[in-house]
Amino acid sequence: MKNLKSKVIIITGASSGIGEATAKLLAQNGAKVVLAARREDRLQTLVKVIEQEGGEAVYLPTNVASSEDMQKLAQFALQQYGRIDVLINNAGIMPVSMLNELKVQEWDQMIDVNIKGVLYGIAAVLPTMREQQSGHIINVSSVAGYSVTPLSSVYSATKFAVRAISEGLRQEESPASHIRSTIISPGMTQSELTHTISNPDIQAMVQQMTGISISPYSIARAIAYAINEPEDTGVNEIVIRPTVQP
Repeated sequence: MKNLKSKVIIITGASSGIGEATAKLLAQNGAKVVLAARREDRLQTLVKVIEQEGGEAVYLPTNVASSEDMQKLAQFALQQYGRIDVLINNAGIMPVSMLNELKVQEWDQMIDVNIKGVLYGIAAVLPTMREQQSGHIINVSSVAGYSVTPLSSVYSATKFAVRAISEGLRQEESPASHIRSTIISPGMTQSELTHTISNPDIQAMVQQMTGISISPYSIARAIAYAINEPEDTGVNEIVIRPTVQP
C-alpha cells in the first residue's frame, strides 16, 4: 500500500461502519484522512484512535446534504494539507419501505443524502482536482444499484443514480484531467444502515437478513486497493458481497 502514503483523503460518513473502517485502514497505511460526519463526538473519538495508532487525522462535522457544508469541508482539507488527492463519498441512508406506505419525507432524505450528497462532494473537490490534473473520486453505492427488490424501490433508484454519476464522471474527467472515478458496491455489510428504517417490522426483517453480513474492513480493503493502484490505472467498479449472499 505504498501509494497511500501521504495522500490527503476526505471520507464522508466516517463516524461508523465502512467509513470508520476505511479511515482507520488508510491512516494505518500513511494517508492523511479528513473525516466528515454529523456526529462530532464519534469523529473526535476516531481521530484519537487513529492518532494513538500513529496515524494522522482531522475532522469537520458535515451534513453531506448541504452544498455549503461540502464546500467548507473541501476548503478545510485544503487549509490543513494544501491539496485533495481522494474524496470517498461514503455517507448514505437506507430507510427502505413499501411504496404504498407513502414515506415521502424518507424518499426526499434518501435523494438528498444518497444522490445530492455525492454530487455536492464532487462539486466541492472537482475544481481543485482539475487544477492539480490529478485526483480520485470514490462513490460508495450498493448491490441495490444493480437490481430492485420489494422495499428497495427508492433506495435502489438512488444507487442506480450513483452508478450513472460515477460513469459519467469517468468519461468526462479521466481522459482530460486524469481524475480517476471508482464505484464500490457493497452487499450486506455490518453497519448502522438498518437503523434508519422507521417501520419496526421491516427493520426486524432486514436485520434478520443481515446475519450473513461481512466486515466493513472487507469494503475498506477494496477501497484501499483502488486508491493504491498506479495513477495510470483506473479501478472503475468493484462489487463485493458475502460469499453466501444470493
